[in-house]
Amino acid sequence: MTDLEYLIALNSVPDIGIIRIKNLLERFGGFEEIFRASRKQLIETDKIGPAIADAVMACDRLKIVEREIKLAELSGARIMSYLDADYPLSLKQIYDPPAILYVKGEIRPEDANSVAIVGSRRASRYGLQTAERLGMEFAARGITVISGLARGIDAAGHKGALRAKGRTIAVLGSGLAQIYPSEHLRLAGEITGNGAIVSEFPMACGPHRENFPRRNRIISGLSLGIVVVEAAKNSGALITTDFALEQGRELFAVPGQACSPVSRGTNALIRQGAKLTESADDVIEELGEVLKSRLVPSRPDSAALELRGAEKKVFDLLGGGPVSVDEIIDETELSVPEASVLLTGLELKGLVKRLPGQSYARKDI
Repeated sequence: MTDLEYLIALNSVPDIGIIRIKNLLERFGGFEEIFRASRKQLIETDKIGPAIADAVMACDRLKIVEREIKLAELSGARIMSYLDADYPLSLKQIYDPPAILYVKGEIRPEDANSVAIVGSRRASRYGLQTAERLGMEFAARGITVISGLARGIDAAGHKGALRAKGRTIAVLGSGLAQIYPSEHLRLAGEITGNGAIVSEFPMACGPHRENFPRRNRIISGLSLGIVVVEAAKNSGALITTDFALEQGRELFAVPGQACSPVSRGTNALIRQGAKLTESADDVIEELGEVLKSRLVPSRPDSAALELRGAEKKVFDLLGGGPVSVDEIIDETELSVPEASVLLTGLELKGLVKRLPGQSYARKDI
């Protein structure tokens, strides 16, 4: 068996994790030696008690590996381990990275340039619109959007990135053969064409409650910063912020209405020091040159000649001087998210500039 196959087998053992796997390797010197060890030797290993020792002894590694590889092949997924050279570096550097990562789609080097959008499953209309707008703004700037495919804010962030034709990665709390929630099966398919869906759990693993806190550390681990759009006082989304602080990630929160239950968590985060966030620019400014140096570069002014459709209409509208966002929306009949993405795109092309008071003008004005 290969190291990857041994890790697939160990990954199926409940509660073992990368820390215990490393302890076993240090004690026994190799993966094969772990499975040859006696129960007594396993128990004597640091952080390995009787329950985990019994699970390792009972592990039918050949059957497990055969099953996982077959399911991965049927799903079009790849199985990678923390030993692989292309394992995401930011994830590898956290305290307890996944030993195994199942990936459907593609994780690219540029995905290191990423921001997570998380929040309530029971989001308000305002929250959903804000998450989708932020997803579009980040994606339009070449920033990968990370989230958890959950109902509410997570799904809205993914959808925003997809609408901007950008990259997004969904981290699941179930196996890739058990997409959860099931109504997001189509969304998961769209994500694999513009990023990836990933999980540390075996392919057929269901969405068990205890999986989701573990999932959240991966969302944070893949990201440079975490934006919380809406979260109740005891929201599960706040678990991600705990991981963010442990992992040294930057924390951002969108302010909400004072009387809204789904805003109590985000407003508390702001009081505790999270950066108040209204747009992608707030995040980009805080993350500094590390992020800015990787943004999609502006194109020359000749790009104006290539404009078509709504982009050309907006650019022509700005020919007479500064125009407010509200006026642009009224004149073009674009939605707020559509206008936001379009204006960001024109900024990146070096054709327009943002002015105080939520207005825009051509770059030469």
